[in-house]
Amino acid sequence: MRTRIFSKLTNYEAEAYLQNNSTIIVPVGTVEMHGDFPLDCETVVSEAIALKMAEKTNSVILNNLPYFYAGATLAGRGTVQVGIREGIDYLFAIAKSLKRQGFNRQIYLSFHGPAHMTLSPLVRDFFEETKTPILFVDIIMALMKHAKDLIPNGNFYDIYVGAYKIMGRLDDVPLCPDKKEEPLTESSVSQFQNVFSLAYQSAAVGYYFGEKSDHAQTPVIRNAEQRQEMADRGVKIIEDLVEKINLPSILTSLDQLDDFYHSEVLKKYGEWL
Repeated sequence: MRTRIFSKLTNYEAEAYLQNNSTIIVPVGTVEMHGDFPLDCETVVSEAIALKMAEKTNSVILNNLPYFYAGATLAGRGTVQVGIREGIDYLFAIAKSLKRQGFNRQIYLSFHGPAHMTLSPLVRDFFEETKTPILFVDIIMALMKHAKDLIPNGNFYDIYVGAYKIMGRLDDVPLCPDKKEEPLTESSVSQFQNVFSLAYQSAAVGYYFGEKSDHAQTPVIRNAEQRQEMADRGVKIIEDLVEKINLPSILTSLDQLDDFYHSEVLKKYGEWL
């Protein structure tokens, strides 16, 4: 294919793709403060992983979806905050359009922690209305469950820089040759961990960080050589992660799940489903 980014296809190319394939991968991001990294870094990492998944499955991605619920990062004036319900409604409209176009296999993914609050309701409500199973892949959960060995020190920052390289935007990661390295500090909200831990990620209670440094104390990248080294490591981690997630197998399971619903569940309970 000339490109795997759906919006860059011509309509003729899009229609030719849909003659043989009904899969689209939809990375969902955010724009928020992230230390010395660009505000859209969690959007870019989601797009880069989606692009690598598309290469593995001969499919396309629908990108440019950066403005959703950010979470606790409003201390940074660069953070764009969109309500959770608004994000669900917007993605629901996109999902319905994609289904009308012929995309019955829709894979939504995000590297943003609170994204589950937007995407999990989307996939459930969409199924209730259309009886078409679409999938949410929480990349952080997948990483911690299936590929934790790829980040033995718990450092995601190589992944972010690698994502910018994959998307052809490595120069967007700024160099800070003169910045003083700051020691890692405990989060200003760590005292409330007993409350936060009662539900998944940011879903237990509403709160904001008390310090900008609470979210993503990024490493200082001194020069282009250091940035390139991080990018190369990050690209390798992303490629290995995509291999471990094994989207081709997941798509096969989605087909089987869809068939299970229509051939077994619908036959038994279709009268009131």
